[in-house]
Amino acid sequence: MLRVPLLVRARDVWHEMAGVPITFPADGGVEIAVSAGSRLCPPGWIGIVGLGDAGIVTVPADSRAGTVRERLRVVPVKVLTDLDRLRAVLPVAEVLGPASLAYLDEDEFRPAGLGTVEVASGGHDDLAELLSAAPVNDADECGLADITSRAFVVRRGSRPVAAAGYRRWPGTAAHMCVLTLPNHRGRGLARAVASAAVADALHHRLLPQWRARPEPSRRVAQALGFRQLGVQLSIRVAA
Repeated sequence: MLRVPLLVRARDVWHEMAGVPITFPADGGVEIAVSAGSRLCPPGWIGIVGLGDAGIVTVPADSRAGTVRERLRVVPVKVLTDLDRLRAVLPVAEVLGPASLAYLDEDEFRPAGLGTVEVASGGHDDLAELLSAAPVNDADECGLADITSRAFVVRRGSRPVAAAGYRRWPGTAAHMCVLTLPNHRGRGLARAVASAAVADALHHRLLPQWRARPEPSRRVAQALGFRQLGVQLSIRVAA
């Protein structure tokens, strides 16, 4: 059976997220489309995703769409997520990202099991306790509150100190969500719970996706075998 390349599978995820027919150009360019329902970004924002040597951009369906499209057309794909370059052509008011996009091929998965860590399947009570104990920004950023998979948890005594899971995305993607309490970091717990969640996603024939901004999170993904294939950025332009 012919296997679909990892980059193709990753791009299929974002094709569906765009909300309109759009493709990553085969010649390595950028395709821009107006999409009121784009999930590349918050409503009313501009969503930018670069994967490999090509990119796609969705712009909101308002009176600025034409101007935004024309100005972004002059930005080369290699600097499409460079904020300084974007600010040179658009009045950028707010930014989310950039965040790296990494994906995992089953053959490249490197499971991480620590002998002193027991990863158990948890539920909503475990997640609620962990999220309430974490800093607010960490709890919001990790996405654990929205997972559709089981939660994989490490406990110290009866207390959950790390957890991971994933949310089903379009294109059979499993969007990974991981959180470790600050005073338990640096011990391999994030890698252990994430490894369990990745294994579960692969068992269900899903494509593990890891989106991250902090460098420690990227290192965890790399240790498990994820390959960084691109970048996502959302911007809001001033009126």
